[in-house]
Amino acid sequence: MPEADYPMLRTQMLALLRDETDALANASNFVALLFHALDDVNWLGLYVLRGDELVLGPFQGLPACVRIPLGKGVCGTAAAGLVTLRIDDVHQFPGHIVCDAASRSELVVPLQANGKLLGVLDIDSPSVRRFSAADQAGVEMLCAAFCKLQGARAGFI
Repeated sequence: MPEADYPMLRTQMLALLRDETDALANASNFVALLFHALDDVNWLGLYVLRGDELVLGPFQGLPACVRIPLGKGVCGTAAAGLVTLRIDDVHQFPGHIVCDAASRSELVVPLQANGKLLGVLDIDSPSVRRFSAADQAGVEMLCAAFCKLQGARAGFI
């Protein structure tokens, strides 16, 4: 499977979002851009921090879990620990929350701006070990650029 060209995706993302100030529109286009650029992905979306839980935001894929408590599942654990989680086989992750039974591996990146947790980007694949260290680094770079752009505008979703 060819690696995505993450620097090119960053350039495309910034061009796509640069002149738009609406946070929801930008989040939706960010998700759509990534979903269609990455191979072997069956779900990609944002969960937004609302109080002490993550709430479903813009996504591409089948309908998903709407609320995830902090510290629960892959998304809640990544958010609570402010750490990216790259899970080779979700069936081996204790407490994995099944939203799409076809998902086998997952990459979750916390989204932060101005030192504050905003939510997470969640990417699922139907293949075990889909996400490499290069994918993780590339997606983290994209998320940082997205959050910097959105954080500078004092809005997320």
